[in-house]
Amino acid sequence: MERRNFLKAAAVGAVAAPLATPALAAGHKTMTIVSTWPRDFPGLGISAQRLAARITELSDGKIQTEYFAAGERVGAFDSFDEVASGNSQAYIAADYYWLGKHPGYAYFTAVPFGMTTPEWNAWIKFKGGQELWDKIAGEFGLKALPCGSTGTQAGGWFNKEIESADDLKGLKMRIPGLGGQVMSKLGASTVSLPGGQIYENLVSGAIEATEWVGPYNDYFMKFYEAAKFYYTGGMHEPGGGLAFGMNQAWWAGLSTWEQAVITAACNEEHAAQHEENMANNGEYLARLINDHGVQVRAFNDDVWDAFGDAAAEVYEETRGHSALAAEIDDSFQSTLREIGGFMSAFEGTYVNQRNRVLGIEA
Repeated sequence: MERRNFLKAAAVGAVAAPLATPALAAGHKTMTIVSTWPRDFPGLGISAQRLAARITELSDGKIQTEYFAAGERVGAFDSFDEVASGNSQAYIAADYYWLGKHPGYAYFTAVPFGMTTPEWNAWIKFKGGQELWDKIAGEFGLKALPCGSTGTQAGGWFNKEIESADDLKGLKMRIPGLGGQVMSKLGASTVSLPGGQIYENLVSGAIEATEWVGPYNDYFMKFYEAAKFYYTGGMHEPGGGLAFGMNQAWWAGLSTWEQAVITAACNEEHAAQHEENMANNGEYLARLINDHGVQVRAFNDDVWDAFGDAAAEVYEETRGHSALAAEIDDSFQSTLREIGGFMSAFEGTYVNQRNRVLGIEA
């Protein structure tokens, strides 16, 4: 009797289970995310994977993410069109990759002589930057949120010392964004390569120099095998952030709670990536010097002045593109001067004096 009752209950359960499946599925969403970074890519790639997993975790599984690294679903630089078309729901990238779509996109990663990460964060969150980002992204059916920051990036890897602006003439360099346009103004031959293609091009001699991120990220790229001169803080990417770009229609269809979960995950990773770089850059700079014979250099004032003159031309050309480009630049530059003045007087003074008193050398 007990056996018959058990079998009867099991049979009822077997029928009931499939009926429950659609209801279960109805409570979940699938979010396909594509990225411009290779899988398990040190720094940037791992951060992107961490963010994708965190969205599922924070949503308690109600938003199931499918993450595709560069080349797994689409090519790195095809991520924008993939999401704008609705084929995928989100991309993780540096938005200055999309200058061909609109030059105003550069301001939402980093621009020459621009803001450091804390300054950029303040602009985005409290000085109208996010609203302008929504405006430019909305023209392409997208919605973007900050999801990572590398901090002030290295000036780059070179196979020779850069002692004057003349040394840049004819130099084949990987450098995207408006920083690449500055280098082009000074006579360099610039290209924008996905991260996964830089090493092979540097080793083969197809390029003679490259910028990437900073010591922590760069260490694992092994650029030191082809270029021994490593320049400290560059003009091209003083801070800024990475983008979690979503299909606007898909984003609009989410509940307020779902939007809040995604926003929280992006904010968390935006802070975490910057902090991770800050925590590791000193250690890995020492490794580059001590273990691999890297020679650290800084651009001299004459080179910086040449960068500045070229940057002024690039800004004028960018502003001339459209009313929106000019509006973004106006907001960015006014905020930069306001916050930058404070940073110099307070944080800049403190850090310089602290390092002098404690004997901390650059």
